[in-house]
Amino acid sequence: GEVEGESYYFRTNEQFEELIKEDAFLEYARVYDHYYGTPKKYALDLINEGKSVLLEIDIQGAMQVKKRYPKGVFIYIVPPSLKILSGRLHDRGTDSEEVIQKRLSQITSELAMAHQYDYIVVNDVLKDAVHKTCSILEAEKCKLSRNEGQIETIFKQYINKEVPLK
Repeated sequence: GEVEGESYYFRTNEQFEELIKEDAFLEYARVYDHYYGTPKKYALDLINEGKSVLLEIDIQGAMQVKKRYPKGVFIYIVPPSLKILSGRLHDRGTDSEEVIQKRLSQITSELAMAHQYDYIVVNDVLKDAVHKTCSILEAEKCKLSRNEGQIETIFKQYINKEVPLK
């Protein structure tokens, strides 16, 4: 049910490798003979429109993005426990037991990378985790470093007496 250009952009391995040569990805990885990546132009176009871009990617991908775009905001979403994570993976019914065990065996090395992120959100209650993530994004929009031109604009209006003071 995935739709080309909506859910994903599907490419052959050969096409993907050409796009890698063209530096077309924010991040990418090859997993089990298939490539996965985030199209750079699409994401940067959205950012240039003033929109936030939320990427659901693994730690290796996040570190690739962080290296290239260190001003990004990095939020590590973690399960409340390994037992709950195991239950969620099994309940999905989308992965084999072998894949689930591989993911579970990698979690400790992934947790060791948590200090590379700016924030951590525990995904215990989905509604709460979504609220926390949205709050982080809103707070980041208000950072002075992301609004440097705003103070200057207000100051110039005052100096040029464009806005009368009463």
